[in-house]
Amino acid sequence: MKKTDNQMLVIFGASGDLTARKLIPALFNLYVAKQLPKNFVVLGASRSDLTDDEFRKRVVYKSPYLASKIEDLKGNYLKGFTDMLFYEDLGGDYTAEYKGLSERISKINEEKGTDNNYMFYFSTPPSLYEPIAKNLADVGLNNQEKGWKRLIVEKPFGYSLETAQNLNRGLQQYFKEPQIYRIDHYLGKETVQNLLVTRFSNSIFEPLWNRNYIHHVEITNAESVGVEKRGGYYDKSGALRDMFQNHLLQIVSLVVMEPPIGDQPEEIRNEKVKALKSLRIMQDEQTLFDNTIRAQYVASEINGKKVKGYREEDGVDSNSTTETYAAIKFFVDNWRWHGVPFYVRTAKRMPTKVTEVIIHFKTPHHQIFKDSGVNSKDNKLIIRIQPDEGVLIKFGVKVPGQGFKVERANLDFYYSSLAQTYVMEAYERLLLDAMQGDATLYARADEVEAAWEFVDPILDYWKNGKDVRMYGYAAGVWGPENADELIDELGYWRNPGQNLADDPGYCVIC
Repeated sequence: MKKTDNQMLVIFGASGDLTARKLIPALFNLYVAKQLPKNFVVLGASRSDLTDDEFRKRVVYKSPYLASKIEDLKGNYLKGFTDMLFYEDLGGDYTAEYKGLSERISKINEEKGTDNNYMFYFSTPPSLYEPIAKNLADVGLNNQEKGWKRLIVEKPFGYSLETAQNLNRGLQQYFKEPQIYRIDHYLGKETVQNLLVTRFSNSIFEPLWNRNYIHHVEITNAESVGVEKRGGYYDKSGALRDMFQNHLLQIVSLVVMEPPIGDQPEEIRNEKVKALKSLRIMQDEQTLFDNTIRAQYVASEINGKKVKGYREEDGVDSNSTTETYAAIKFFVDNWRWHGVPFYVRTAKRMPTKVTEVIIHFKTPHHQIFKDSGVNSKDNKLIIRIQPDEGVLIKFGVKVPGQGFKVERANLDFYYSSLAQTYVMEAYERLLLDAMQGDATLYARADEVEAAWEFVDPILDYWKNGKDVRMYGYAAGVWGPENADELIDELGYWRNPGQNLADDPGYCVIC
């Protein structure tokens, strides 16, 4: 097990929703699991006028996100956790100088023995990243002569390639790239990481993981909710920026990447960057027209309840052309994946919440059972990221009785079956990794920019292209019907259900 140094976590924007909803519960779970170092402190910093005790009440004692976890705990146990929490009021402006903050950090460091190891979490709008980094550097809090210093920044990592490059340059003026951790909570999910293990530790998959055996790759990210209270933000972002450019291209990179030399963070990240740089960038309008689809959900009725259309949501322009559905077909220009199409879609207001990767294997070249119902029933490897996390293999078996009628059967594994194993939440895993200096699951600057290089031409076409269309789909269905036209030969996407194994099949085991 890796060693976790004594340290202080300073959270900028600590009075905001993310701290109470994700960060403090994750830290509490690490505390309960005895994963935190002996000397560990959290210093919240924001513009709200709070004392240490008021901050503790807000994020622990009166937090709705911890209520069910703390009701059965003894008071002294909870006190041990809350005694780690402190708060510093930054006044009215994050960009004011940080002399007072520096003095508070120094005082707590001496009292609590955190060995001058500081991690700064930017739970703020990206526009504040560079000013906060500058202010920290101005008071020497980027200097690693005594103890290490690290930044964690939340997405979005830019709004385009140009803004991402500016953001990276802005941070790198004051902190070195190895000090910067760009957090993507999707990479903290156990099943996303399991992509690497499934590929590289199983001889039944790795020899087949190429153009000779794989027909196409399909990735679906579906959410059953609409934009909720994020209408103002989402209307400036859209599905491609909000989900595809970061979360889904990270998953694509894990599917596409070559075997790294070893399991060291930089070895894995090097291969992910190469994978993203090998994506074929679509430039001409005809290619973009043929291989991209965008759509918005319109008003509908789901389970007897009327649901607003996207343009009727709070904070959304009534004439908005922001997509809530994006489907992209693309290719990878390297030996392993030459000619294998990738189909990736993400959307709001789908029938269910689900994220999964489907590897569609080619059918055998010589079909001796082609008249027995096996056609259009290719072997599949399905890696379910959420919910009902697990892995499913679909393969053909003979239906009992005369003849050779073939049906697909399921061979599956579920993380929920690991009764004695605690599966960390995404933020728990990612925070612990950052505490230990493990950047494997964090995006590097060149990784972020490579993703934007692929996405930028699509966004530009959708904004400025001549024949661009915005389709509509009723809230609660699997997107516009013409999205199936992207899928060559097969004619349709796999529309997954709530459960990983959601179709009937035969399996004779005796």
